[in-house]
Amino acid sequence: MDYLIIHEAARPLWWVLAIVVLLGIFKSRWFKGLFGEAFVKLIARFRLPADEYRGVHNVTLPTPDGTTQIDHVIVSRFGIFVIETKHMSGWIFGSEKQAQWTQKHFRKSFKFQNPLRQNYKHVKALEAQLDVPADTIHSVVAFSGSAIFKTKMPDNVTVGGGYVRYIKSFREPVLSEIQVQKVLEYIATGRLAPNRETHRQHVKQLRARFESTAERKCPKCGSSMLLRTAKRGANAGNRFWGCSAYPKCREVQDVA
Repeated sequence: MDYLIIHEAARPLWWVLAIVVLLGIFKSRWFKGLFGEAFVKLIARFRLPADEYRGVHNVTLPTPDGTTQIDHVIVSRFGIFVIETKHMSGWIFGSEKQAQWTQKHFRKSFKFQNPLRQNYKHVKALEAQLDVPADTIHSVVAFSGSAIFKTKMPDNVTVGGGYVRYIKSFREPVLSEIQVQKVLEYIATGRLAPNRETHRQHVKQLRARFESTAERKCPKCGSSMLLRTAKRGANAGNRFWGCSAYPKCREVQDVA
């Protein structure tokens, strides 16, 4: 009898616990990222004609220093568009050359990596896979959510469905239909399997890459990266990662 009474009394608490768990999931970075990618994918499906634009999503490619994960690739005769998604709210401050941008939400400020720099590696990884001119591949950043830009952004940094307008602004054909089909085939054969294990390994490599004691590999040539200090110019005194194959390879990375 006592057990039944306790069970009946505790029943409402299970609903509270379930709601708390769901709220935690909805507020997590994982869910926000998933929602943002789904939003961009959905907009592309309805606003980009399927006979002209082909979308490939969640593309993980091997690189000399591990792997890189691309949210969306839109392939068309007018170019190849590599899309990095950001599901964020609040005010967004940043410029093309800044290493980090700022998100202000109410009275709190958060720093995050410049998504243009983040997408640069995605573009280069795809460029290495494809037999097309480099100037046919375009970087696009698509913010979803209620983000508001408070500084002037480049044309390829968009909010909401603005990325569709940017893609449609390219009206001069630069690839033939045969080239488009070959690009899709290259991506299909060059990507890693889009499954949980691939994602797990990619996240593991990302965490190891940003550990200060971890050995870094150059994403361009595979040589070791060395921690250096700028000796002149506007960045004098700042530390950065430079390729050990310099001057043959001039790849640099910001210190996280």
